[in-house]
Amino acid sequence: MLASIKTLLLSVVDYAGLFPPAKLDLQQAMANYACYQTTAYAWMLGRFVLPASRFKEFTELLPKFPTQQQWTLSVILSQDIELDIKKVRSLNNNAITVTSLEIPPLPPTEIIKVLSHLPEGVDSYFEIPLHSEIETYIAVLRHTGASAKIRTGGFTIDAFPSVTQLYECILAFAKAQIPFKATAGLHHPLSGKHSLTNEPDSLIAQMHGFLNVTLVAALIYQQKITQAEALELLRESSPEALKITADSISWRDYQLNLAEIEQTRQKFFRSFGSCSFDEPIDALNKIKLLS
Repeated sequence: MLASIKTLLLSVVDYAGLFPPAKLDLQQAMANYACYQTTAYAWMLGRFVLPASRFKEFTELLPKFPTQQQWTLSVILSQDIELDIKKVRSLNNNAITVTSLEIPPLPPTEIIKVLSHLPEGVDSYFEIPLHSEIETYIAVLRHTGASAKIRTGGFTIDAFPSVTQLYECILAFAKAQIPFKATAGLHHPLSGKHSLTNEPDSLIAQMHGFLNVTLVAALIYQQKITQAEALELLRESSPEALKITADSISWRDYQLNLAEIEQTRQKFFRSFGSCSFDEPIDALNKIKLLS
């Protein structure tokens, strides 16, 4: 395993097996997460994504997994944010660590109110609709230590932002030094046309690739790429366009060294949520990036 790829993708997949299109029951999703932690690809696995409304059910199922010593959670809050935060604060189980909260879309004025209730030492991700006036959200989140969450897909073609929308959003986050995570639609390493669901009559859409998004985020954060080139990289579909060595990853004349990749992952692009862990792994193996 090349150090550059491992640094780029370390703990990058937050497992969201409870959510569509997988939509597993909680026990099966927990079983999958526990299994993934025993595989050769466990280094790519991030947090288990759990709605706050299912805390009780989750804790009741824990005894079924006696060999699983630690559950690292990203908790999705409901509209009853204060109550959900109380649940997190009152959590008293050594097997569970809540490392992040994901907050549903709120008007900027409401985000200001929520910020004062957030627990210390837990990352917070406020979902920002990409069709909104993003600068109003940037103004609220800047200098707060909070992060952003964006949707990069869904179950309809119009749920996928354009490459221009995605670029402008990432650029705005980079300028304001606001870390972010992505969710939905990032099942494949590189941009391409894929089915939106597993159904035989599923619609086909141009889907963003998680490598495209991660590399563009890194190059923007490191101030190494122009808008025109960033848009082309977001559209890149060929693995041969990437030059990967032990200590760098390059696309065309744009190169990222290990220190830059690590800095970007730690301070800027945190992770992406996926209802499947196997699918990204299988796709990366298919293009021989994990061998």
